[in-house]
Amino acid sequence: MSRIGKKPVTMPSGVTATTEGSTLTVKGPKGTLSLQMVDEVRYDVADGSISVEPANDSQRARAFWGMQRTLVQNLVTGVTEGFSKTLEITGVGYRAAMQGKNLRLQLGYSHDVNVEVPADLTVATPDQTTIVISGADPQRVGQLAAEIRQWRKPEPYKGKGIKYRGEYIFRKEGKKK
Repeated sequence: MSRIGKKPVTMPSGVTATTEGSTLTVKGPKGTLSLQMVDEVRYDVADGSISVEPANDSQRARAFWGMQRTLVQNLVTGVTEGFSKTLEITGVGYRAAMQGKNLRLQLGYSHDVNVEVPADLTVATPDQTTIVISGADPQRVGQLAAEIRQWRKPEPYKGKGIKYRGEYIFRKEGKKK
């Protein structure tokens, strides 16, 4: 029995959910998100909640049960509150700035790195060393954050690079004389 899967997903006011074919669509103030439904799991949209139950007693249905409930919860959270990730840049001369719809990164290369921001995400730079990525879809937010971080991963000797806020960088001792 899935402890997570047993709980129904409550929908706040202003959020509507519909099922069409094999797609669950959730609409809210921050946009519309959809999820491809799995055949092994049954989705029931009732008044103010969405319940997720296994369609049969197979191992595959029970394995999908809790995960699908969490994905439905992410849809509801995304259209109401949204998701965000914060990146921090450490290093002398490393900085970030928004230029129109592009994020311009100066990371010690001979050229500036321009990252295109998708239309469904918003990127803000409160200061030169902080990047805040926000949007309704947690997968898209995380993917863009990972692509930005890929340009200069934090290194263990001086700690220079782009890291997630709250991420611990294991520091190594340098050469000894």
